[in-house]
Amino acid sequence: MECINNFFIEDYKIKETTIIDENEIKNKIIYEVLRVIHGKALFLENHLVRMKNSFKLINLDYPLNDKELTKSIEELIEKNNKLEGNIKIIYNVDTKKLKIFFIKHNYPTESMYENGVKTILYFGERENPNAKIVNRTFRDKVNNKIKEENAYEAILVDKNGYITEGSKSNIFMIKDNMLLTSPVRAVLPGVTRGEIIELAIKNNIEVKEMEYKYSDIKELDGMFICGTSPKVLPINEVNNIKFNKNNDIIKNIMKYYNKKIEDYINKY
Repeated sequence: MECINNFFIEDYKIKETTIIDENEIKNKIIYEVLRVIHGKALFLENHLVRMKNSFKLINLDYPLNDKELTKSIEELIEKNNKLEGNIKIIYNVDTKKLKIFFIKHNYPTESMYENGVKTILYFGERENPNAKIVNRTFRDKVNNKIKEENAYEAILVDKNGYITEGSKSNIFMIKDNMLLTSPVRAVLPGVTRGEIIELAIKNNIEVKEMEYKYSDIKELDGMFICGTSPKVLPINEVNNIKFNKNNDIIKNIMKYYNKKIEDYINKY
């Protein structure tokens, strides 16, 4: 259903692209989405660690071979001659089938990075937020609201009124020169999120994991989205509350993260 380009991987074997069975997609799926830049799979090893954690969280043994997975991803990139894009890894828990394929991507424009994006609040939370498992009903509801409000992303708020994460991203907040983010127990431990926390600490930016009420958003000095596709993307508006897109900490984090990508690709 989502597979693009001429070839995909099924159980470590390259195959010509076909339509993926819709009934299969409806089963329980554990997945990862990673970004390809200059023909290299960005932070692949971190994505595989998180995938192992998703299996652990639903009490299943990890059935995949990381060495074969890495080799298959490299073969997929080469076979499709694809230097840029997003790759999705899915494992069907019921059929025990592995598929790896390129999917459509939507990266922010240069204008969005410069001017920030509009977001909305969405009062809802994912089941088992630490695990990356497909939940189409929840995702469809959020996507419909994002489209209705002409927003870029929805910021999720839990039943206690605390900000957790974006519908398809992690969220960081800035207050008094400190980087705030929701406790990891309440969110998907995003690969980009982890890199940003590491970079902030390395560059003497204080980071605090804490619960933060949505009703206090107006007291923040800035907010940004992070994730595989958006990288580090400033927020300029949340439910008509305006934010400074030129916050120094956000600008520095963007610079540090882009440099980390460049170093990773060169080292690869």
